[in-house]
Amino acid sequence: MRQVTGIVAALAAIATLMAGVAPSRIAAQTAKEKPKPPYFASIGAGKARMRSGPGRTFPATWLYVRADLPVRVIDVFKEWRKVEDPGGVQGWMLGNLIASTRTAVVQGSILELRDRPAFGARILWRAEPGVVGRVSQCARGWCRFDVKGQAGFAEASRLWGVAADETLP
Repeated sequence: MRQVTGIVAALAAIATLMAGVAPSRIAAQTAKEKPKPPYFASIGAGKARMRSGPGRTFPATWLYVRADLPVRVIDVFKEWRKVEDPGGVQGWMLGNLIASTRTAVVQGSILELRDRPAFGARILWRAEPGVVGRVSQCARGWCRFDVKGQAGFAEASRLWGVAADETLP
């Protein structure tokens, strides 16, 4: 019986310590998950409705069926996000349809993906306008652009979904 009491006391102490840590960790995650607009994000759902206003009673203006499409969040109202798509269309989406995953879409002409972030670097792949991929490692006007495992470095100015001067890990 003494052993059981000791184990229960130890578990209670651990739970108390974890409860003290958890709120600060949750607060840090919440602050990290809620950047101030404007910021880039992506559509996280396979189907997402854009509405003319921040509520389900507002008419749907678009139905997106392309997960990972980059969007720019330009305003927030409760659980709703006012977004702009790569074509410049603006409207409201539920916040849970928006993901923090950073993606971008190729603009203009065919984009050359290189083995390192430099104009003289070897070309690994080419991507047509409209191709969507994930972006990372952005610095000095270049980003690593990954399209379903085919990755290389691209000029950030040729991608919609990342600012030309933005730095990403």
